[in-house]
Amino acid sequence: MIAPADTINILPYPQTNKENIPDDYFGTKVEDPYRWLENDTSDATKAWVVQQNKVTQNYLEQIPFRKAIKEKLTDLWNYEKFSAPFKEGSYTYFYKNDGLQNQAVLYRQQGDDEPQVFLDPNTFSKDGTTFMADIEFSKNGSLAAYQLSEGGSDWRTVMVIKTSDVSSVGDTLTNVKFSGIAWHGSDGFYYSSYDKPEEGSQLSGLTQYHKLYYHKLGTPQSADKLIFGGNQTQRRYIGAYLTEDQHYLVITAANSTTGNELYIKDLTQANSGIVKVVGGFDTQQSILTNKGSKLYIYTNYQAPNYRLVVVDAKTPNKSDWKDVIPETENVMEASTAGGKLFASYLKDATSLVLQYDLDGKKEREIALPGIGTASGFSAKKSDSELYFTFTSYIFPSTVFKYNIESGQSEIYKKSGVKFDPTQYESKQVIYPSKDGTKIPMIITYKKGLQFNGNNPTLLYAYGGFNVSLTPAFSTSNILLLEQGGVYAVANLRGGGEYGDKWHDAGTKMLKQNVFDDFIAAAEYLIKEKFTSNKYLAVSGGSNGGLLIGAVTTQRPELFKVAFPAVGVLDMLRYHKFTAGAGWAYDYGTADDSKEMFEYLYKYSPYHALKNGVSYPATMVTTADHDDRVVPAHSFKYAARLQEYHKGGAPVLIRIETNAGHGAGKSTAKVIEEQADKWAFMFQNMGLSYVK
Repeated sequence: MIAPADTINILPYPQTNKENIPDDYFGTKVEDPYRWLENDTSDATKAWVVQQNKVTQNYLEQIPFRKAIKEKLTDLWNYEKFSAPFKEGSYTYFYKNDGLQNQAVLYRQQGDDEPQVFLDPNTFSKDGTTFMADIEFSKNGSLAAYQLSEGGSDWRTVMVIKTSDVSSVGDTLTNVKFSGIAWHGSDGFYYSSYDKPEEGSQLSGLTQYHKLYYHKLGTPQSADKLIFGGNQTQRRYIGAYLTEDQHYLVITAANSTTGNELYIKDLTQANSGIVKVVGGFDTQQSILTNKGSKLYIYTNYQAPNYRLVVVDAKTPNKSDWKDVIPETENVMEASTAGGKLFASYLKDATSLVLQYDLDGKKEREIALPGIGTASGFSAKKSDSELYFTFTSYIFPSTVFKYNIESGQSEIYKKSGVKFDPTQYESKQVIYPSKDGTKIPMIITYKKGLQFNGNNPTLLYAYGGFNVSLTPAFSTSNILLLEQGGVYAVANLRGGGEYGDKWHDAGTKMLKQNVFDDFIAAAEYLIKEKFTSNKYLAVSGGSNGGLLIGAVTTQRPELFKVAFPAVGVLDMLRYHKFTAGAGWAYDYGTADDSKEMFEYLYKYSPYHALKNGVSYPATMVTTADHDDRVVPAHSFKYAARLQEYHKGGAPVLIRIETNAGHGAGKSTAKVIEEQADKWAFMFQNMGLSYVK
């Protein structure tokens, strides 16, 4: 891939109006000239979006190999994709996408009968932008409730059907958000939601207090009973689920994305009260399973890497907790299947899975096909087998069937993607960050690649909210690897790869550690001649969009191309929209203290941009229905970047219409966005796509 790219003429950027809107933070006045773009429903903002998309599409359409890249990606995507199956009632259900269907279809089968379509979300809308976000079945499998999202919004509609003939029972719930569905027998279910914001601010208005309701089938939603939350117990996030035997209702409550309270309600006793198991928000916990009145609690209380404890529901105090699976040096996730416990450990961001009995006796280590990510070790108590998925950067996602008693596993569904893993290698390196902390990074490339500093490289990371980036195959990345490119993923502080300490080391007044870790990853790739600053692109989404915005303002000369996606880019006002206030554990807010304000103000990408600086070629991406990280972040950042940027590199914003934060995006939209990303990257590195 050495052919020089053609020169492209960029249309003049839209003249974005500026207003004099100063805010006073502890005596410091901060101008916010583009605040009018926060009103995403105004005619002026809509016109601005149209103008920006015109500039962006005009640029992309001039890239001579953009069409060839899209055709290649379409061909790569065109293979059957299967989920791991699961059992409900007398049926086995699974998702399947024939190849280019916009949404996966839910099938079911009995025994060895031919699978039949159960629900096809592709019929829900003409353009594939309505997707089925979740489905939950009643205990006997006779009823199901599924959630619909339109245009990628987090607001959902719940439909209830009979599984025998997929007919509606007539119950439809609206304005449901951040909710599971927890069936109690076949009479009704628990769900959570907020009061809907006022008309005109549905996608940006604050969602402060979650409420847990019980919906009894055959009654209107207006009659649903408030179980927990609201004004009585004001919590930002409330979730609920039932133990498999339907003995206990489990309620989790939190005010931020880290730390939660835990409550139970005994459903076998009439008029039983809600009992607090864990109060406060200092630790994270959930009930994994139960055996009679014994509760198995997964927790990081006195265990930053998590442990599994057992306690009697009658006296659930922490002082009575007893270890079943103690904490180890590796972070643990826990699940249950067939009456067994499964501990999935992260060992340097890759999977190690152990099987235990309910007393905590180790039975075996699960044999995995290689170093990568294994997930899905859960099933009902009565099941004798489970299905798990294994993947890595060079191992396409494959479903395995596992016999719980014997420990034997076999391939159930192999990926049909056109990719030969033997031609590629993926290796983990450990590099030092600015303060000497050792950071792991996995680098993937074609075997025999020459490390001469001229390889187009994409560096990706997240670094926040206790999220662990583990190896996962990407169909889109095949295109980069086939072209002699390098794909690198760094496991930064702020994530969950090494437990709570790793997470906390990248929060609030330590957030700069995350940016330093990423910058050090870029410097390592350049030093080891995987690439150079002429061929290095960086990408991240949501909190990762903040990461890209921050590092490109701090070290613009280090990167050639930048892709901040659906990013949190205005750190002074993020907590004033939708559920943003819930992110304060990671970020802190500008209202907390003068010190916290000054720290945020210094790195906030929107505010850290400097006039007259040459920034990397940048394509900001967002969507008009993103009600998680409102598009105003990206709008304001792009407007100021276009104003301040000096040099010939393009600064574009690609605004997807009828799409949200990312979940449920149609296959067609995904392919278009990925094609535009690779085309923009290659073009701005002076390269071409070679068929």
